[in-house]
Amino acid sequence: MRLAMGALSALVISGLAAAPAFAQKSGGILKMYFADNPPSTSIHEEATTSTVVPFMGIYNNLVLFDQQIPQNSLDTIRPDLAESWSWSPDGTKLTFKLVGNAKWHDGKPFTSADVKCTWDMLTGKSETMKLRKNPRASWYWNLKEVTTNGDREATFHLGQPQPSFLVLLASGYSPVYSCHVPTAQMRTRPIGTGPFKLGEFKQKEIIKLVRNPDYFKKGKPYLDGIDIPIVPARGTAMLGFVSGRYDMTAPYAVTIPLLKDIKAQAAQAMCETASMNNNTNLIVNSDAPPFNNVDIRRALLLAIDRKSFIDIINQGQADAGGVMEPAPSGVWGMPKAMMDQVKGYGPDVAKNR
Repeated sequence: MRLAMGALSALVISGLAAAPAFAQKSGGILKMYFADNPPSTSIHEEATTSTVVPFMGIYNNLVLFDQQIPQNSLDTIRPDLAESWSWSPDGTKLTFKLVGNAKWHDGKPFTSADVKCTWDMLTGKSETMKLRKNPRASWYWNLKEVTTNGDREATFHLGQPQPSFLVLLASGYSPVYSCHVPTAQMRTRPIGTGPFKLGEFKQKEIIKLVRNPDYFKKGKPYLDGIDIPIVPARGTAMLGFVSGRYDMTAPYAVTIPLLKDIKAQAAQAMCETASMNNNTNLIVNSDAPPFNNVDIRRALLLAIDRKSFIDIINQGQADAGGVMEPAPSGVWGMPKAMMDQVKGYGPDVAKNR
């Protein structure tokens, strides 16, 4: 048995860019390394962000979380391939009105049939689109069917009310696939409706995305392309960044202790910190002495100096919390005032002890 003790806040990461308005200027190739080697280009068949991060730009969702707002919630969901959506009075039907000007990268029009094909595939109802892996099949336990009304309307029929269903559709793991492109092709040569097309994908070497000139959102994307070399060694990647080989670091690549070194070597870098959405925990073996004694474990819980823990490991850039992150990084965690009242979590360490 293992007991998590003193659950602390999320680690803070740093994203670095060459200029604050980098993405607002039209033209140019963004160069951003990536540590993971994506197993395929098919987001629906992979379980990790190693596919979502480099390939999400190839696709579109029906709806998407606002990418400019750090905290995802129902209030930050925005239209993507859908122009609007509405619930039936009983909360079991979710209807989307779709855009009429989106095209797949091969020139074929996007229609409501593609929406139905995608979720028939995900729920195992499709006769032609079969997934090799379906890591998020459990997301759609409540989805009974998808129906269409013309080319620009699709309705999701649920077995019971589920307001969170819209949140699942807004995830980066929920792109719309085409009816006419085989799932086998989607693993290596995907066709999407997104702002970028796949230019090149060499396993363990590089990913290249190129601008989609026919993208249905006028004036976007700003970039001509994105080059993403696969660089698993953090030291090599950091040297590449400070030397100017890359314009931006990979997500979660820069820890707070490493940030000081990067600032010293690349003074022109723009640095931004954000929550990693996870915890750092002190874990003990409750089967082995002395931690098999519940009183010892309770004493440890009260004695930990959480502020010093954060100061040493993250140079003060974290928040003491429980299993769930507190606001503003999280939604469900206890606010600080409430957490301070929990035994062992108050700011007066001597009093806690």
